[in-house]
Amino acid sequence: MKQFLAIVIVVAIFVVAASIWFRSPKSEEGGPVQKTLNRDVYDHFVLSPNAPKRSGPAAIYPDLMRNPGAINPDINQDNIGDTICNPNWSTKSIRPPTSYTGKLKRQQIQDSGLADTEPRDYEEDHIIPLELGGHPSDPNNLWPEPYDPKPGARQKDRVENQLHREVCVGDISLERAQSIIVQDWYACYVNIENRELCK
Repeated sequence: MKQFLAIVIVVAIFVVAASIWFRSPKSEEGGPVQKTLNRDVYDHFVLSPNAPKRSGPAAIYPDLMRNPGAINPDINQDNIGDTICNPNWSTKSIRPPTSYTGKLKRQQIQDSGLADTEPRDYEEDHIIPLELGGHPSDPNNLWPEPYDPKPGARQKDRVENQLHREVCVGDISLERAQSIIVQDWYACYVNIENRELCK
């Protein structure tokens, strides 16, 4: 009986571990990656039937079911002074090569069924930017962001720079900045246009 019980426990552990492994998104190396920055944010903005309406046009946002964003596990609130807020640190040190992002962009354009299939009309954008602790290569954190219509990729870049400044001077936390980007970056853009912080 003890031997049977031990076998049942081992099989149960194996089944649970396997289900977690195969349900987890995979990195390009094949291991599991962190899917999103905050499960509450994801549930609220993706799964909730009462998800709030974003303030900008739908085309400027990624489909969070397809690309929910992903954070870099090497960057957190405790080490921003050594990483993203360190003037000697650069996103170039972790940015994936264009051979990877270009191929991914073409694939995502095709998979998304976008009417405009010209890759040069899109920036392969990090949903959570590298300077805010976004994952560099996880496909969950990359999407083909259109340059037009405006607002588009260039306007989101302004938001990313503003939030980076706010994080590094201590106006907001890193996690809050990541949430703003995922929830509604355009609302922050409107604040910038009105010379207000994005808090």
